[in-house]
Amino acid sequence: MEVSTKLFGTIDVGDDKIIEFPEGILGFPELKKFTLMYDNDKNTAGGMNFLVSLDEPAFALPVVPALIVEPGYSPKFTENIEATIGGLTEENALVLVTMTIPADVTKMTVNLNAPIVVNINTKKGMQSVVANEEYDVKYPIYDKLKKE
Repeated sequence: MEVSTKLFGTIDVGDDKIIEFPEGILGFPELKKFTLMYDNDKNTAGGMNFLVSLDEPAFALPVVPALIVEPGYSPKFTENIEATIGGLTEENALVLVTMTIPADVTKMTVNLNAPIVVNINTKKGMQSVVANEEYDVKYPIYDKLKKE
């Protein structure tokens, strides 16, 4: 599938790189198909990445693996996401958090309260609010990323 994106230009996305979100993502239930674009030379999901919509290619969410910003991150979901995306294990679950990057990057935050979980085996994902009260919607991360 060839897609013309705002951030990455025209890209060719193989079927094995398409992640389906059966329920869309929070605020955008109509967006169902995405691909994960890596913002580094190694093409790995270890740093900042972009979840690019294939339904609306101008839409891209900056995301980062949750464990990079919060090593002890252990979300308790308010709904059974496994019913939607399949059984999860440490090996097949990719947990991402969305980033907000304002003009003053020192005020950059991530949303630990509504992570995106992708089952890498089924290529299905879901964003869900967690039951953990200690996880902020606007968790500051500039200093943590600067150390990395």
